[in-house]
Amino acid sequence: MTTNTTATQGTSGIDSTTGTGTGIDSAIGTGTGIDSAIATAEAARTRLDLAKSAPKVFRAIVGFDAAAREGLDPALIELIQIRASHLNHCAYCLHMHTNDARKAGENEDRLHLVAVWREARHFYTEKEQAALALTEAVTLVADGGVPDEVYAQAAAHFDDQELAHVLALILTINTWNRVALATGKVAGTDERR
Repeated sequence: MTTNTTATQGTSGIDSTTGTGTGIDSAIGTGTGIDSAIATAEAARTRLDLAKSAPKVFRAIVGFDAAAREGLDPALIELIQIRASHLNHCAYCLHMHTNDARKAGENEDRLHLVAVWREARHFYTEKEQAALALTEAVTLVADGGVPDEVYAQAAAHFDDQELAHVLALILTINTWNRVALATGKVAGTDERR
Protein backbone atom coordinates (compact mmCIF):
# COMPACT_ATOMS: atom_id res chain seq x y z
CA MET A 1 0.00 0.00 0.00
CA THR A 2 1.26 3.44 -0.87
CA THR A 3 0.98 6.11 1.77
CA ASN A 4 0.32 9.73 1.15
CA THR A 5 2.58 11.81 3.36
CA THR A 6 1.71 15.14 1.79
CA ALA A 7 -2.04 14.85 1.30
CA THR A 8 -2.82 17.61 3.73
CA GLN A 9 0.03 19.98 3.10
CA GLY A 10 -1.37 23.17 1.67
CA THR A 11 -4.97 22.39 2.57
CA SER A 12 -4.95 22.30 6.32
CA GLY A 13 -1.71 24.13 7.00
CA ILE A 14 -0.07 21.02 8.48
CA ASP A 15 3.13 19.48 7.19
CA SER A 16 2.14 15.82 7.44
CA THR A 17 5.73 14.62 7.32
CA THR A 18 6.46 16.30 10.64
CA GLY A 19 2.96 16.93 12.00
CA THR A 20 3.82 20.55 12.70
CA GLY A 21 1.72 23.56 11.87
CA THR A 22 2.41 25.73 8.87
CA GLY A 23 -0.13 28.46 9.30
CA ILE A 24 -2.90 26.35 10.78
CA ASP A 25 -4.42 29.32 12.57
CA SER A 26 -5.26 31.05 9.31
CA ALA A 27 -6.38 27.80 7.67
CA ILE A 28 -8.98 26.61 10.18
CA GLY A 29 -9.39 29.12 12.93
CA THR A 30 -7.66 29.59 16.22
CA GLY A 31 -5.90 26.23 16.30
CA THR A 32 -7.52 25.31 19.62
CA GLY A 33 -10.23 22.88 20.61
CA ILE A 34 -12.03 21.02 17.84
CA ASP A 35 -10.11 22.74 15.04
CA SER A 36 -6.82 21.69 16.59
CA ALA A 37 -8.02 18.12 17.09
CA ILE A 38 -9.16 17.92 13.45
CA ALA A 39 -5.83 19.28 12.24
CA THR A 40 -3.94 16.79 14.38
CA ALA A 41 -6.03 13.87 13.10
CA GLU A 42 -5.62 14.99 9.50
CA ALA A 43 -1.85 15.37 9.94
CA ALA A 44 -1.64 11.81 11.28
CA ARG A 45 -3.48 10.38 8.26
CA THR A 46 -1.13 8.17 6.26
CA ARG A 47 -3.43 6.59 3.69
CA LEU A 48 -3.40 7.38 0.01
CA ASP A 49 -5.34 10.19 -1.60
CA LEU A 50 -7.51 8.54 -4.28
CA ALA A 51 -7.94 11.79 -6.21
CA LYS A 52 -4.16 12.12 -6.58
CA SER A 53 -3.30 8.45 -6.95
CA ALA A 54 -6.06 7.53 -9.42
CA PRO A 55 -7.42 10.79 -10.86
CA LYS A 56 -9.37 9.14 -13.70
CA VAL A 57 -11.13 6.84 -11.25
CA PHE A 58 -11.87 9.74 -8.92
CA ARG A 59 -13.25 11.89 -11.77
CA ALA A 60 -15.43 8.96 -12.88
CA ILE A 61 -16.98 8.75 -9.40
CA VAL A 62 -17.53 12.52 -9.38
CA GLY A 63 -19.23 12.26 -12.78
CA PHE A 64 -21.41 9.37 -11.62
CA ASP A 65 -22.41 11.36 -8.55
CA ALA A 66 -23.26 14.47 -10.59
CA ALA A 67 -25.34 12.45 -13.06
CA ALA A 68 -27.20 10.69 -10.23
CA ARG A 69 -28.28 14.00 -8.68
CA GLU A 70 -29.88 15.37 -11.86
CA GLY A 71 -33.56 16.11 -11.40
CA LEU A 72 -33.69 15.14 -7.71
CA ASP A 73 -34.84 17.43 -4.92
CA PRO A 74 -31.75 18.77 -3.06
CA ALA A 75 -33.34 18.02 0.34
CA LEU A 76 -33.96 14.40 -0.69
CA ILE A 77 -30.39 14.09 -1.94
CA GLU A 78 -28.99 15.11 1.44
CA LEU A 79 -31.39 12.87 3.39
CA ILE A 80 -30.30 9.86 1.32
CA GLN A 81 -26.62 10.70 1.74
CA ILE A 82 -26.98 11.28 5.48
CA ARG A 83 -28.85 8.01 6.06
CA ALA A 84 -26.39 5.90 4.08
CA SER A 85 -23.48 7.58 5.88
CA HIS A 86 -25.10 6.71 9.24
CA LEU A 87 -25.44 3.08 8.23
CA ASN A 88 -21.88 2.89 6.93
CA HIS A 89 -20.47 4.68 10.01
CA CYS A 90 -18.80 7.25 7.76
CA ALA A 91 -18.21 10.28 9.97
CA TYR A 92 -16.43 12.17 7.17
CA CYS A 93 -19.44 12.01 4.81
CA LEU A 94 -21.96 12.43 7.61
CA HIS A 95 -20.29 15.66 8.73
CA MET A 96 -20.08 16.92 5.14
CA HIS A 97 -23.69 16.16 4.20
CA THR A 98 -25.30 17.41 7.40
CA ASN A 99 -23.43 20.69 6.87
CA ASP A 100 -24.54 20.79 3.22
CA ALA A 101 -28.14 20.17 4.30
CA ARG A 102 -27.98 22.99 6.87
CA LYS A 103 -26.56 25.39 4.28
CA ALA A 104 -29.45 24.44 1.98
CA GLY A 105 -31.92 25.33 4.75
CA GLU A 106 -32.76 21.86 6.05
CA ASN A 107 -34.62 21.73 9.35
CA GLU A 108 -32.51 20.71 12.38
CA ASP A 109 -35.23 18.36 13.66
CA ARG A 110 -35.21 16.41 10.40
CA LEU A 111 -31.42 16.18 10.47
CA HIS A 112 -31.41 14.89 14.04
CA LEU A 113 -34.16 12.35 13.42
CA VAL A 114 -33.19 10.89 10.05
CA ALA A 115 -31.39 7.96 11.74
CA VAL A 116 -34.68 7.02 13.43
CA TRP A 117 -37.07 8.22 10.73
CA ARG A 118 -39.47 5.29 11.22
CA GLU A 119 -40.18 6.53 14.74
CA ALA A 120 -40.61 10.10 13.48
CA ARG A 121 -42.41 9.56 10.19
CA HIS A 122 -44.39 12.77 10.56
CA PHE A 123 -41.19 14.74 9.89
CA TYR A 124 -40.80 13.19 6.42
CA THR A 125 -43.04 12.96 3.39
CA GLU A 126 -44.16 9.54 2.16
CA LYS A 127 -41.84 10.00 -0.80
CA GLU A 128 -38.89 10.71 1.51
CA GLN A 129 -39.79 7.70 3.65
CA ALA A 130 -39.81 5.47 0.57
CA ALA A 131 -36.40 6.80 -0.45
CA LEU A 132 -35.00 6.30 3.05
CA ALA A 133 -36.27 2.71 3.17
CA LEU A 134 -34.70 2.03 -0.24
CA THR A 135 -31.47 3.66 0.93
CA GLU A 136 -31.35 1.32 3.92
CA ALA A 137 -32.12 -1.78 1.85
CA VAL A 138 -29.52 -1.02 -0.81
CA THR A 139 -26.88 0.05 1.72
CA LEU A 140 -27.45 -3.10 3.78
CA VAL A 141 -28.03 -5.31 0.72
CA ALA A 142 -25.97 -8.19 2.17
CA ASP A 143 -28.45 -8.46 5.06
CA GLY A 144 -31.35 -9.60 2.91
CA GLY A 145 -31.33 -7.96 -0.48
CA VAL A 146 -33.82 -5.30 -1.47
CA PRO A 147 -37.26 -6.57 -0.39
CA ASP A 148 -40.02 -6.41 -3.00
CA GLU A 149 -42.21 -4.27 -0.74
CA VAL A 150 -39.43 -1.69 -0.25
CA TYR A 151 -38.83 -1.50 -3.99
CA ALA A 152 -42.57 -1.34 -4.74
CA GLN A 153 -43.06 1.51 -2.27
CA ALA A 154 -40.25 3.49 -3.91
CA ALA A 155 -41.62 2.73 -7.38
CA ALA A 156 -45.03 4.03 -6.25
CA HIS A 157 -43.53 7.43 -5.37
CA PHE A 158 -40.97 7.90 -8.15
CA ASP A 159 -41.33 7.52 -11.90
CA ASP A 160 -38.79 5.24 -13.60
CA GLN A 161 -36.31 8.03 -14.34
CA GLU A 162 -36.48 9.45 -10.79
CA LEU A 163 -36.18 5.98 -9.28
CA ALA A 164 -33.13 5.27 -11.43
CA HIS A 165 -31.56 8.52 -10.16
CA VAL A 166 -32.44 7.74 -6.54
CA LEU A 167 -30.88 4.30 -6.92
CA ALA A 168 -27.79 5.78 -8.59
CA LEU A 169 -27.47 8.33 -5.77
CA ILE A 170 -27.63 5.55 -3.18
CA LEU A 171 -24.89 3.72 -5.08
CA THR A 172 -22.70 6.82 -5.26
CA ILE A 173 -22.95 7.71 -1.57
CA ASN A 174 -22.13 4.12 -0.69
CA THR A 175 -19.09 4.40 -2.95
CA TRP A 176 -18.05 7.71 -1.38
CA ASN A 177 -18.50 6.24 2.12
CA ARG A 178 -16.21 3.36 1.21
CA VAL A 179 -13.63 5.66 -0.33
CA ALA A 180 -13.63 7.86 2.78
CA LEU A 181 -13.41 4.91 5.18
CA ALA A 182 -10.77 3.03 3.20
CA THR A 183 -8.56 6.09 2.81
CA GLY A 184 -8.96 7.34 6.37
CA LYS A 185 -10.71 10.65 5.68
CA VAL A 186 -11.06 12.79 8.79
CA ALA A 187 -14.46 14.13 9.84
CA GLY A 188 -14.42 17.91 9.97
CA THR A 189 -12.33 18.33 6.85
CA ASP A 190 -13.95 18.82 3.47
CA GLU A 191 -11.60 18.42 0.53
CA ARG A 192 -14.17 19.75 -1.98
CA ARG A 193 -13.28 23.30 -1.01
